[in-house]
Amino acid sequence: MSNQISVVQAFIAAINRRSPREMADLMTEDHTFVDSAGRIESGRETMTAGWDAYFRMFPDYAIRIESILGDSELVAVFGFAAGTYKGKRGCVPANRIEMPAAWRAVVEKGKVKVWQVYADWTEGTRIIAEDTAVGEPAAALDAGRSDHEPAQVSGHAVSRTLQREPS
Repeated sequence: MSNQISVVQAFIAAINRRSPREMADLMTEDHTFVDSAGRIESGRETMTAGWDAYFRMFPDYAIRIESILGDSELVAVFGFAAGTYKGKRGCVPANRIEMPAAWRAVVEKGKVKVWQVYADWTEGTRIIAEDTAVGEPAAALDAGRSDHEPAQVSGHAVSRTLQREPS
């Protein structure tokens, strides 16, 4: 097994422990995150804060690896991402999201330089929108949205939490 694959496995293990600090130790200073909608966030400090906020939104988030391939500095991961959205309803079964996903990592000098996720967030967006609409007037439900546009949590949501979390 290549060193790059070992680095990515350690990064995923840190994600599964929901430990932004451990993740930061495995990121390059200029680490770049790309969510499934193509939004980009860069910088180890920025992404450490983003992951911390994401783990508050999905306190049981985890990645399950089905296969992992490496070629030079590039590592591809295929599997599933799952977590329970801690919205208005709390961490209830109705807020559980699980989806097939793939990740592309670029490893440089033993650290993750790029972490990109590929996933279809359609079901997750629906679940979050339903949770967000709990207790809202029927007009908001009829409009199919709430005060928080579901697109704010589409993609991987890590980058979007940065825009909603206080500094």
